[in-house]
This record gives sequence, structure tokens and C-alpha cells, in this order.
Amino acid sequence: MASEMAVFLFKYASTLVAFAAGLYATLLGLLTTASFQSEVIYLHAVKMTWFKNLNVPETFGFLNNQVTPFSIKTSDGERLYVWHILPTELYRKHELLLVAEPTGFVSDITCRLAFKILRDDPNAQLVLHMHGAGGTVGSSHRLSNYRALSAGEPRKIHVLAFDYRGFGSSTGTPSECGRILDGLAVVDWAINIASIPPSRILIFAQSMGTAVSLAVSQHFALQSPPVVFAGTVLVAPFVDVATLSATYRVAGTIPILSPLARFPLLINYFKGCIRDKWLSKDRIAWYVRANEANGKRYRLTIIHAEDDYDIPWHHTPAIFWHAVNAS
Repeated sequence: MASEMAVFLFKYASTLVAFAAGLYATLLGLLTTASFQSEVIYLHAVKMTWFKNLNVPETFGFLNNQVTPFSIKTSDGERLYVWHILPTELYRKHELLLVAEPTGFVSDITCRLAFKILRDDPNAQLVLHMHGAGGTVGSSHRLSNYRALSAGEPRKIHVLAFDYRGFGSSTGTPSECGRILDGLAVVDWAINIASIPPSRILIFAQSMGTAVSLAVSQHFALQSPPVVFAGTVLVAPFVDVATLSATYRVAGTIPILSPLARFPLLINYFKGCIRDKWLSKDRIAWYVRANEANGKRYRLTIIHAEDDYDIPWHHTPAIFWHAVNAS
């Protein structure tokens, strides 16, 4: 009887192992395709705000018309969904006029009072919030970011949060080139539509957003004349997608390539299949060199938690030393 039970358990365990191995092999096969890579890298299908209407920011804890939802058009014709968030003290000052305006999404933000407050204040500062993978502008873990950023100076600091193409209500499909165009479109709107000079614009980026912010900052640093922002803040940056994928675990639990660590040839093969490489370590070096060559003063801040289970903290020292060695 005991031997029969042992045989049954062995067969059951063997079946589970074979099933898991089959699933993992299927996953690896899918990872060689660009479309599946996009789903895994960007997690744009994971909205996290399924039962809420982004056009009603009050349901996310904001005051009536403190947030203006609108869209920005990219150079290749996509539409990015955007929130303009007023600082609390300015909202309080103009509350009666703000609540008198219609709520919800607006097709022309330039007609709204909130926009005019931003554009016409010579002391206004604008934070461009570039979020990470998954979710939308309304994801709960991002709302506290907006409030904390604006609280630094509640009479001056406006926040512009946006969803990249393919995220939330934005059109299109995410890609490296596309997301860079998204970042450029948002900066262009801030400078040329809202009339905020770069010296009053701060780029705040988190995880995957740090790769976008570095590409955007590098782009503007190479312009003639060069454009340098008030600062760029990188929260949990990563060296590049290939390096990150070697240790990355979805939701901190499901490994991607780490089980292949003992097989360098396989690891290198799958790394070679990566479409969107996001070479942040190179871009930060190019950005630093461009500013050093231009003689421009620039502010670059890097923040990383040691217990970050999505992006291991050791990526930050690597990024930091690439920047230092380029100076």
C-alpha cells in the first residue's frame, strides 16, 4: 500500500513538473515575439482602474475640477490621455470660479481657467510625471506621488500626468520609439502651448518611465541651442532591459529568464531577441557628456529603495557610475 502511494505521488509530482516545464518553455517561445514582449515589458493591459472613470478625477480623491482631463497629440498622430493637476493653494484661491466650469474631459484645455492659471503665472513650476509599467494615471500608487510632488510648494507646483500610447485611454501600441515620441510631445506641449520655460519644468520618472525621461532629456540636451530642464528625478532606474530581464520577476514572484542563469548561451539568445532595449546606462552617459560639452548646469537625482523587488537597487549604482564616468 505504501509503495503504491509512493508511486502515485511520484507520478503526480512528475506530471506537475512536466506541466510547469511545458508552460515555461511556451513562455520562452512567446518571449521571442515582439507583441508578447510588449505585453510583458509594459504591462499596459493591466489597467488597475477598471471600475473607475478617469474622466471623473473626483472619484480618485481630488477636489471638484482640481484635475483637468485632456489629450495631447503626438507627432505621429496618437492621442495621449493627460491630467493637469492644480496645486491645492491655487485651487483654494480660485475655487468658486473653478467649480463653476463643466467637469470631465475637455477637448480644448486652453479655454479652461486651470490652464490659464498655469500659463499666466511667471512663478509656476510644472512637474512632468512619467509613470512606470502597468496601470494608468489614476492608479492608486501614483496618486500619492502627485500630491507629494505638488505639496513641495502648494502655490506653485502643477503636475502633468499622462498615459503613454496603449495605456489607459491613450491610443496606439507601446514601443520604445513610440514612448519616446510620447515624452517629446508632452514636453513640447509644456513649452510651446503652456508657455512654461524649461527652467521651470521638472521631469519626475519612475521605473520604466526613467528610461523615457533619459531619452527625452538626452534629445533636448542635443538641440541647438541645448535645452536643459530644472531637474530630472529618476526613481528606480534600470541599466537596460536585457540586464533587467535576467533577474526580473513579474509582480516580484514569476521569474522570466533567471531560471536560465546556468545556460549563458540561452540567456544571450533571448537577450538578442529583445526589441525594445532601453539602453539607459548609455543614454545617461550621452546626456551627461552633452551637458558637459555645452557647459550647461544640470540637475540629475537618482532614488532607489534597497528592498525594491521589481527593479533591484544595484541598477542605480551602475547607472550612477556611468554618469560619473561620462562627466
